[in-house]
Amino acid sequence: MRNIPVDVGNYIAGFTDGEGSFNISIKKRLDYKESWKLTASFNISQKDRVILSWIKHILGCGTLRERKDGVVYYEVTNITSLHDVIVPFFKVYGFRSAYKKNNFRIFSEIVSMMHAGDHMTTEGFRKILELREKINPGIGRKRKYTLSDVLISEESSETIRKTVSNQ
Repeated sequence: MRNIPVDVGNYIAGFTDGEGSFNISIKKRLDYKESWKLTASFNISQKDRVILSWIKHILGCGTLRERKDGVVYYEVTNITSLHDVIVPFFKVYGFRSAYKKNNFRIFSEIVSMMHAGDHMTTEGFRKILELREKINPGIGRKRKYTLSDVLISEESSETIRKTVSNQ
């Protein structure tokens, strides 16, 4: 991790406590072993590109992108950057809110598992999905795919694979 002045680190952590989020998204991908793609992401979104550009510069990773409505996203999805930069940064500077502390604790466990390649095994994939269910509870936005959606889909795919291979 870069040598970041304490006041700068505290500012970024406080800003993130209010405006940032840690997420694990899942997308249906038939070309993947488990038929699903997991993506860990850290992001901060708002209309002030300057502050987000500065945070990106300080942390030394991630991307900026802008929506049509003018909202800018600073986002880090690269698992190595999450593991080597983002997680250590927030372990040092931390959060005040219990909600963000809890999300970060779960997120950092998932990032560690993904960095180790655990998401490539059926058992690790399932464990990550179970942990994912505990991130951002009660945010009002419904997940596109829930744990049960993925598990039901996986069980159906496994049944189809066994049926096809036994014929």
